[in-house]
Amino acid sequence: MASVIVVGGGAAGLTAALFTAKNGLETTVFDTDGTWLHKAHLFNYPGIGSVDGSVFVETLRDQCADFGVERHQGVEVSDVAADGDGFTVTHDEGEASADYLVLATGANRDLAEELGCAFDGDVVDVDVSMETSVEGAYATGAMVRAEEWQAVISAGDGAAAALNILSEEKGEHFHDFDTPADAEDLFGGMAGE
Repeated sequence: MASVIVVGGGAAGLTAALFTAKNGLETTVFDTDGTWLHKAHLFNYPGIGSVDGSVFVETLRDQCADFGVERHQGVEVSDVAADGDGFTVTHDEGEASADYLVLATGANRDLAEELGCAFDGDVVDVDVSMETSVEGAYATGAMVRAEEWQAVISAGDGAAAALNILSEEKGEHFHDFDTPADAEDLFGGMAGE
């Protein structure tokens, strides 16, 4: 089974983790809990009338936990490197390796620079799937946008990265689309309650 490391625990990082773990990839998140969402109140996120940003983050964390994401809360990643077969990250507690890397560190682009990702001006250069110039490494959210820093845009970036990873693994274009019957199977009738 392929593995994914996500660095960052905001809307982009947790969305990427949710999608990859839900679809069978071993997923680990390193989260310093520095997301801007803790300073936000969401009125403009589709499907949500009004929610405190910290409550939103906790909901995303719970969703990730439901699908088996391994989260390292309060653990900072200090270095990332491509190692030929994937990626190695160095963090406060040691090292971890994965086949894919998703960088979701807000406007802090230091890890992308250390990895050797191409830049377009001040932002990480990515394609529509959020893949960087380093194969298998993705950058999301504020890392790739000069000014458009919105939770819903970041979540979409995380989803795009995850779907591309899943497409790579499955060898065909992958869609994450569930039906009411899927929800029944996954949650035993609790969906939508």
